[in-house]
Amino acid sequence: MSGKPAARQGDMTQYGGPIVQGSAGVRIGAPTGVACSVCPGGMTSGNPVNPLLGAKVQPGETDLALPGPLPFILSRTYSSYRTKTPAPVGIFGPGWKAPSDIRLQIRDDALVLNDNGGRSIHFEPLLPGEAVYSRSESMWLVRGGKAAQPDGHTLGRLWGALPPDIRLSPHLYLATSSAQGPWWILGWSERVPGAEDVLPAPLPPYRVLTGLADRFGRTLTYRREAAGDLAGEITGVTDGAGREFRLVLTTQAQRAEEARTSSLSSSDSSRPLSASAFPDTLPGTEYGPDRGIRLSAVWLMHDPAYPESLPGAPLVRYTYTEAGELLAVYDRSNTQVRAFTYDAQHPGRMVAHRYAGRPEMRYRYDDTGRVVEQLNPAGLSYRYQYEQDRITVTDSLNRHEVLHTEGGAGLKRVVKKELADGSVTHSGYDAAGRLTAQTDAAGRRTEYGLNVVSGDITDITTPDGRETKFYYNDGNQLTAVVYPDGLESRRAYDERDRLVSETSRSGDVIRYAYDNPHSELPATTTDATGSTRQMTWSRYGQLLAFTDCSGYQTRYEYDRFGQMTAVHREEGISLYRHYDNRGRLTSVKDAQGRETRYEYNAAGDLTAVITPDGNRSETQYDAWGKAVSTTQGGLTRSMEYDAAGRVISLTNENGSHSDFSYDALDRLVQQGGFDGRTQRYHYDLTGKLTQSEDEGLITLWHYDASDRITHRTVNGDPAEQWQYDEHGWLTTLSHTSEGHRVSVHYGYDDKGRLTGERQTVENPETGELLWHHETGHAYNEQGLANRVTPDSLPPVEWLTYGSGYLAGMKLGGTPLVEYTRDRLHRETVRSFGSMAGSNAAYELTSTYTPAGQLQSQHLNSLVYDRDYGWSDNGDLVRISGPRQTREYGYSATGRLESVRTLAPDLDIRIPYATDPAGNRLPDPELHPDSTLTVWPDNRIAEDAHYVYRHDEYGRLTEKTDRIPAGVIRTDDERTHHYHYDSQHRLVFYTRIQHGEPLVESRYLYDPLGRRMAKRVWRRERDLTGWMSLSRKPEVTWYGWDGDRLTTVQTDTTRIQTVYEPGSFTPLIRVETENGEREKAQRRSLAETLQQEGSENGHGVVFPAELVRLLDRLEEEIRADRVSSESRAWLAQCGLTVEQLARQVEPEYTPARKVHFYHCDHRGLPLALISEDGNTAWRGEYD
Repeated sequence: MSGKPAARQGDMTQYGGPIVQGSAGVRIGAPTGVACSVCPGGMTSGNPVNPLLGAKVQPGETDLALPGPLPFILSRTYSSYRTKTPAPVGIFGPGWKAPSDIRLQIRDDALVLNDNGGRSIHFEPLLPGEAVYSRSESMWLVRGGKAAQPDGHTLGRLWGALPPDIRLSPHLYLATSSAQGPWWILGWSERVPGAEDVLPAPLPPYRVLTGLADRFGRTLTYRREAAGDLAGEITGVTDGAGREFRLVLTTQAQRAEEARTSSLSSSDSSRPLSASAFPDTLPGTEYGPDRGIRLSAVWLMHDPAYPESLPGAPLVRYTYTEAGELLAVYDRSNTQVRAFTYDAQHPGRMVAHRYAGRPEMRYRYDDTGRVVEQLNPAGLSYRYQYEQDRITVTDSLNRHEVLHTEGGAGLKRVVKKELADGSVTHSGYDAAGRLTAQTDAAGRRTEYGLNVVSGDITDITTPDGRETKFYYNDGNQLTAVVYPDGLESRRAYDERDRLVSETSRSGDVIRYAYDNPHSELPATTTDATGSTRQMTWSRYGQLLAFTDCSGYQTRYEYDRFGQMTAVHREEGISLYRHYDNRGRLTSVKDAQGRETRYEYNAAGDLTAVITPDGNRSETQYDAWGKAVSTTQGGLTRSMEYDAAGRVISLTNENGSHSDFSYDALDRLVQQGGFDGRTQRYHYDLTGKLTQSEDEGLITLWHYDASDRITHRTVNGDPAEQWQYDEHGWLTTLSHTSEGHRVSVHYGYDDKGRLTGERQTVENPETGELLWHHETGHAYNEQGLANRVTPDSLPPVEWLTYGSGYLAGMKLGGTPLVEYTRDRLHRETVRSFGSMAGSNAAYELTSTYTPAGQLQSQHLNSLVYDRDYGWSDNGDLVRISGPRQTREYGYSATGRLESVRTLAPDLDIRIPYATDPAGNRLPDPELHPDSTLTVWPDNRIAEDAHYVYRHDEYGRLTEKTDRIPAGVIRTDDERTHHYHYDSQHRLVFYTRIQHGEPLVESRYLYDPLGRRMAKRVWRRERDLTGWMSLSRKPEVTWYGWDGDRLTTVQTDTTRIQTVYEPGSFTPLIRVETENGEREKAQRRSLAETLQQEGSENGHGVVFPAELVRLLDRLEEEIRADRVSSESRAWLAQCGLTVEQLARQVEPEYTPARKVHFYHCDHRGLPLALISEDGNTAWRGEYD
């Protein structure tokens, strides 16, 4: 029972000879390749400790990584765990392992792989050419000696990519964790034979890492010394891009001599070095035999891309204690970035470590070498208690977590976890230690189906029974995912296992093409629109040039360390980035020389940003790198944290505080605002929010078995309700607003894309439909959302080019807007009107600064021309028009502080005063006697015109005309009253003067908080001559498309707005008289047939699919282009196009007024332009 093929070549049978043909697809179930312990970096706590091992670990600290194929990545992994079959101590000293320290021990009865985590993974011996898979470690070990793997073998293609001399050598072993590689080649180091050696010398009983090889024929090679004190050790590396590195190694004797020399030349005689302080040799340790050879430094010796510009200092440097333990790490700037301390009685046992600029973490061990405490001077500390199959972790907040385990060695797993709040979760595993099930604290079980050999997840079944399925190819690459709603995503690969296409859930396809058989980087990508982008890569795999679908190019530059130094875009826009000798970004400069600079502390935290005008923004940090204060322009915001690193207090520039509290699982349970408002939160066992409290409001949240929210109640009253279809897609959201049933309905196509949103308002008692508004969405064959059908309007069609850049817009087939764009696809010309694009009545030309900011907007009508000026910081400082110029001034904090208006015979400056937190204050020039300097609770109580009152939620409840001091009160001041619903939405407003209401308004909202209706009663004189509120309100209805208000309808007119795609900038305004709309009312073909189709005269209800088919047919009939598909469908039904055409009601086109929105740089309308170019309305803003 070994996990090998069930029948393998070379095995003997009970009768007869050996097996000559084995089955590669059937594997024996018992695990092989089981490690002596779990992975040190698998489960960790704190900073960090692996409680399953009781070991102090430092997983994967990377000291050197330059970009490129098969890069030389120099990393260190530490574990205080001691395996019973250790390899020799590596180049970083006891406890530490580098990737190159991997070693395979070849024994008569076993193969023992010593990995770079300090563990031993045990395999059975392998025959030449045989492969074995460790299910618990998800890795392959293969012995050379075979030209090819069996047909269909997972490693077949990867094995075939190896050079023949490697594949055919039975003395080489190879390991990989992926069918796409790379291979880790385990061989032996050549050595110069001694005079007494018998030749040929036998191979050593172990294998060491000699290099890496990928599926494209690229290699990384380790060069090992053949003779001398360093024989067998790596002193040179050539990476996959051709860079050459030199590893400087030192022996214990060399370090001892250097220490003695340094001591003798030192002026500090208070601590003379004794002869035994730094021994010439090192004894063996619990971490293996130790030759005392250590890595001292790494130099870059050759760089093909920068042959004449090599670093003059090592890329990384290391120092060691007298016991050969790693003491410190220095980066390429010779700055110490890491420091370590060890137990003097147990060489290699780390008792403390520190990052540059950070406090020291300390550790205590028990007699067996397990960590029992980690001490954090500026955060959470932890204690560990070990029992049989049980580990208790207690932090310094006295929170307990108990881990219950099963299994041993590398198959030890946590099967039960008791959390700090008393909740319990369970996990299940297969015989190879792979997760198969999880049960949450509420007892709900999620199951994971696994491929029995590879361990790939094949399906996930959630507690509600919904299943997600995963499919793979022979190389274990994901090829398809089928989601619970029935939709599917797919991936396809070429013969080299490179991704060639991705199909999204909605059916959009992206294709990848390659021009180099030795690279995994695509040369082109083609999206669903058919647009192709081209990429050019450096030899190091860095993007050098990106050419978009229009042939426009962006170029990139890098330094020798792989950091981007410049970006050059079309239209002359460039950006330059500079770094210090530690690789930290220090400045960004544009082509005009405007520079933003960055400063850091010793820990690498960003401490200051200096803008081009010299303004500084500074950030202070605590010992663990969490921002505690930010200062700009003399104003400071600060944050305070607890020992767990959670924000417990925010202090704004006014000195006001907002406080936060958490539960035992770090979930927010209470927050107090700057204004004293308190909110509380409660959660269920699985972490879902179940109750929220906002002063006197208590909201309960309810969910279904799929954890989808189904309804909410507020103070016991029903609030919103959510409904879903069989796919799990939201179909209806409803609630009651001011006594009306308000609902939002969503429709989808078979790809899950939104096709419609419908809002309805009903009288809940009679069911009468008071308001109905629907917006349709459609997609072209390429998957772009190119068509919107507003309620009662012809379709709006967006014309695009390339990957979806906007080129124009049609309304009901009539072109209204056309765009011209530059090489960055920015709008340069916009024309509007039925003659758009030729002799348009409206034509807007936009230009941009060299830095990419909007420079001007000029119309064929000069009255709306605008020129924009910008500061070096990128702030808008000037807008110049034909009639006036406005200049904007900013404070050192970046806040607007003044606007100056200049025109013939006019020069006015309006200051904007604020308190430190940004709340508006009275104008000091207009109100010099004002003593207000701050609003501590962020609630403005008064200004120059009004006095304000707020409720406990911070909502404005009353606004009253302010009577200046010294003015006689006549009780004629107006008071505005505001009332809200339980969701803080304004539902009632009244304005009162002399004790009588002047106006009252009531508002309806949908469940998303969007206003659906407004009813207004105004004070007027009735037939008796008395002044009173009108009996009949003015009613306004609102319709929405997502978050954009698209329809406003009164008793007389309907105004609809079409926005620019994906923005809130209005583009087109369509106004229709209600009388005209009523003339256009007609039944659809489906409605006609449903109302008149039954023999007894009663209506029938068609299935939704039939309604869709009839709607499509009606559209084709009206366009006089009935498809062959529709004709065939009618023929199956025994009908003809002519028969149904007679059922289609005639279409009336109402008279409409169409205007174009002329907007400013923010998207605010400045004017309405008619189709003939006349201005129907214009506006200004302060």
